[in-house]
Amino acid sequence: MKSVIVLLGPPGSGKGTQGEMLSEKLGYTRLSTGDMLREAVRNGTELGLKAKGYMDSGALVPNDLIIGLMKEKIAQAKGGVILDGFPRTVEQADALGQQVDVDLALNLDVPDEELVKRLTMRRSCPDCNAVYHLVSNPSKVEGVCDKCGGKLYQRDDDKEATVKNRLQVYRDNTMPLIDYYGGKDVLVTIQGTGSIDGIFEQVQKAVQ
Repeated sequence: MKSVIVLLGPPGSGKGTQGEMLSEKLGYTRLSTGDMLREAVRNGTELGLKAKGYMDSGALVPNDLIIGLMKEKIAQAKGGVILDGFPRTVEQADALGQQVDVDLALNLDVPDEELVKRLTMRRSCPDCNAVYHLVSNPSKVEGVCDKCGGKLYQRDDDKEATVKNRLQVYRDNTMPLIDYYGGKDVLVTIQGTGSIDGIFEQVQKAVQ
C-alpha cells in the first residue's frame, strides 16, 4: 500500500469521490484543502477570512496559506494519507517534497466539456460538506442533504463562468504537476469517465 498519495485532476474530475472511497475502504486519511479551507471560512478563522476572496473568484489560495495548513494536518495524520487539492503548483510540490515522500500521484483525466456539465449541476451542503449532482447523484429530497438535513446550494465556484475560469487556472498552474510527478516515476493516469465503481477498481490497482 502506498503511504502518501497525491490526487491530481481538474475540478470536477472525481478526486473527492475517489478520495472518500479510498478513505472508507482502505483506511486512508483524506486531506482535502477545499474542505479544510471551507471549514476555516465557515469558522471565521484568520486563514478563512484571507482565503475567502480567492476562493469566491476561483483563483488559487496563496502558497503560504495552503502549505502552513497542510504541514500541520500531515503531521497529525496516522497511517496512509491522501492529498486532495494539494499540491496545485510545482512550487507547492517542492515544498511538500521537503516534508514527505510522495509514493503515488494519481491523475484523473476528464474532458473539459464533461467537467463543465458536472460542476454546474453540482450542489453542496454547507453544514457537512456532502456533495450531490442533480443528474448522477441527486439527494433523496430535492434541495435537502441526505446526511444532515442541511439546505443544499450551488457554490459560487460551481457557476459556469467561474467553472471555466477554474479550469483555465488548473491548466495554467496544475497541469505542469503531471510532468513533475511523471519525471519522478510516481505518476499513474486513469480516465475519470464511466462508473464510479469502475474508476475505483483502477484506483485500487494503482494504490496496491
